[in-house]
Amino acid sequence: MALRFKPVDTAFYTLLTTQAGHLVDGAGLLAELLDEGTDRAALGIRMREAEHQADETTHEIVRRVNSTFVTPFDREDIYALSSALDDVMDYMEEAVDLVVLYEVDVLPSGVTEQIEVIQRCAELTADSMPRLQSMKDLEEYWIEINRLENTGDKSFRRILAKLFSGQYEALEVLKLKDIVESLEQAIDAFEKVANIIEQIHVKES
Repeated sequence: MALRFKPVDTAFYTLLTTQAGHLVDGAGLLAELLDEGTDRAALGIRMREAEHQADETTHEIVRRVNSTFVTPFDREDIYALSSALDDVMDYMEEAVDLVVLYEVDVLPSGVTEQIEVIQRCAELTADSMPRLQSMKDLEEYWIEINRLENTGDKSFRRILAKLFSGQYEALEVLKLKDIVESLEQAIDAFEKVANIIEQIHVKES
């Protein structure tokens, strides 16, 4: 008697798209750090709420992987992709939280470029998720993410050079370095997401 498999659960594509959408929302909140007069304490609360919503989607993906017999691609890859998306949100939330906790009034000018890179990465990542179902038109996505990550690296190095130029007090340097490192880690995490998608594409194509 032939084995009959359950149909592939297409809800994974919807959930991954939702998870990437949380990153767009988080990047938008992150950009509010640059707005003059922003209530950063309130922003920190909103960011934690956004991060909590993203966690809920992550947990739903994990629950579905654990309860689904046939997944659209390797379950290990689904775990890895969802975890990498979750990492991006965590780093963005960390950056906002540090700004609030450290009571930072003025961020280095280069932070604007870092946040712009994060926003663009978030948009590209969210746009790419629905295309996982067909595995088409994804190459330009991971190439552009790699380019943006290189831009972010250069911006990060310029910020560090400015921080250690003697213009800032030692304690301020430590505070700002923590914040810009969190932003850099968010950008690196976007590249990890793109790398995982490229690996899935190679396996499935």
